[in-house]
Amino acid sequence: MIDLHHPVRDPQSAGHESPTGPVPVVVVGAGGMGKTWIRTVLDNDAAVLVGIVDVMDGAAERAVSELVPEHQRSAVVTGTDSATVARQAAAEAVIDVTIPAAHHKVTADALHAGYPVLGEKPCAATLAEAVSLAGHAETTGRLFMVSQSRRNNPHLGETRRLADELGGAGIVDTRFYKAPRFGGFRDEMEHPLIVDMAIHAFDAGRVLIDGNPVAVTATAYNPVWSWYAGDAAATVTITYDTGAVHTFSGSWAAPGAETSWNGDWQISCERGSVHWDGEEPPTARPEGGEQHPGRAPAPEARWELDASLSEFCAALRGGPVPASEVHGNVWTQAIVEAAVRSAGTGRRVLLAEVLDEALDAARELDLADGRSRALSTWKTGISGLTTT
Repeated sequence: MIDLHHPVRDPQSAGHESPTGPVPVVVVGAGGMGKTWIRTVLDNDAAVLVGIVDVMDGAAERAVSELVPEHQRSAVVTGTDSATVARQAAAEAVIDVTIPAAHHKVTADALHAGYPVLGEKPCAATLAEAVSLAGHAETTGRLFMVSQSRRNNPHLGETRRLADELGGAGIVDTRFYKAPRFGGFRDEMEHPLIVDMAIHAFDAGRVLIDGNPVAVTATAYNPVWSWYAGDAAATVTITYDTGAVHTFSGSWAAPGAETSWNGDWQISCERGSVHWDGEEPPTARPEGGEQHPGRAPAPEARWELDASLSEFCAALRGGPVPASEVHGNVWTQAIVEAAVRSAGTGRRVLLAEVLDEALDAARELDLADGRSRALSTWKTGISGLTTT
């Protein structure tokens, strides 16, 4: 079971009531995304920034001078070591915005130091590391939530509500066509679209569809005009244990008529259909009826990173366990792994297959690490994710 209580900052205070008010947090990682998270914390009344960490000397200090209002700077501890800064700052939680290759170590170390963690997606660099972190969360009893921020879009929630009114999502079709010229690491990735972008659509599909994914079939390819080295286009079909099917098709080398960054969604239900263009409120068309718009978000609605942070802090103050707690989020990363494998082999890939292999590899990681034996109780990869 996951214990949502905070680490005890003063050993003599053990047994006292849980803290209330804004959650003091340390942001680990002061790069581009780290700065975005720092701004999010500064603007969110559920959290208070007490520390910034970056392995590059001076990076945390520069982030403070650039982003933190002058009157607050003295209250923000900086440094290159997460545990040291978190302790000195009297933090209650850590936000891990490091590069994916560092997620496993940074998050595991924070959990074992007693700090709940909110991590930027992906959960970890590999599925095995993600499963391992689920085990570390179980061992420590601390919350590890992954910020899959695009699921926290009020329009997506309204799309789900409209689909439920029409009998529930049975067929979900996502079109995604953009032509960004990022430069840098994405241009060199083997599967830039599936790994770096489609993960958002896979996770959003899980918001719309009941049940768990069962199998994935994928084709990946690269248009002849593409400026990417790897496959910048793909078609992925995900089947669920409820019988629902989610199909994603898209390209990151698609100039011309582009979709929104959230894609274009068509949901077929028993008694009608729902459409969402990824930007405006969705619309529903019942069978034999007229199309009608969904509800616009409330003025106080939280969006994306801000919503992730609010949900995390609410959980630490007695609220429910977030849907993207690590055990829930691993499913999304497993879909990505299965899609990449299917694209490479040309066969249908079962989620049970990739999760069992990841569990075996994660046990080896944990054996070498020596701090977590939780995975030894998992009978299979799927059972470990569904029985916690």
